[in-house]
Amino acid sequence: MSIEVKDIYKKFETKKSENLSVLENINLTIDDGELVCLLGPSGCGKTTLLRLIAGLDTPTSGEIVANGEVVKKPSGDRAVIFQQYSLFPWLTVLQNVTFGLEMTKPGSKEENIAAAERYLTSVGLIDFKDSYPHELSGGMKQRVAIIRSLLNHSPILLMDEPFSALDMQNRHSLQEQLIGVWKRFENTIVFVTHDVDEAIYLADKIVILDKNPGRIANIVEVDLERPRKRESQEFLALQESIVSQLNMDE
Repeated sequence: MSIEVKDIYKKFETKKSENLSVLENINLTIDDGELVCLLGPSGCGKTTLLRLIAGLDTPTSGEIVANGEVVKKPSGDRAVIFQQYSLFPWLTVLQNVTFGLEMTKPGSKEENIAAAERYLTSVGLIDFKDSYPHELSGGMKQRVAIIRSLLNHSPILLMDEPFSALDMQNRHSLQEQLIGVWKRFENTIVFVTHDVDEAIYLADKIVILDKNPGRIANIVEVDLERPRKRESQEFLALQESIVSQLNMDE
């Protein structure tokens, strides 16, 4: 599914009844099956833009079009994955990932379970299908959240710094697994991050945002061959270039 962000402005009213401009003149095209990272310092409007795409907030002006339809509210076509995994603690891994299917496809429980097991196998979690969330690592919980979104046939995944709470080893592992899931299922992914390394490793395209208010400073096409090597000269050169473009002052 493609996404068109057209002349988006977003303002919030402060306690002093003043309008705080968070996003201004945002125009962006995200192609079907593309993995795009929104990159920038805290306060630049990355999460606000993601919420607008999700339909969780409405723009002050402008519009967002997903698969030919104007976004006015949340939709099952656009799954949001936050840093907190929002798994049901009283349900097993298998029950968590099939929960939405049980709601939308009553009477096909066997098919739902079979599909869930195929997906869990693809990300190395089949042996944990009867485990509960408290028995999983942070990275495993995140994989469950991703699989749940995929099982609900969400062609667009909107991810808000989902790996930021993880240590570097698990973060790198989840980045690799996300690439694997994306290649397998060809979702369109919009991924918010403030980490330049993460953006270069993941993205087809990096949208760099300035803050106060949030505007698109640059769009960088990442032409590095996959799997990407963080130690390669090309990777490091691109990293240096992007860091030089960012105003990281908080």
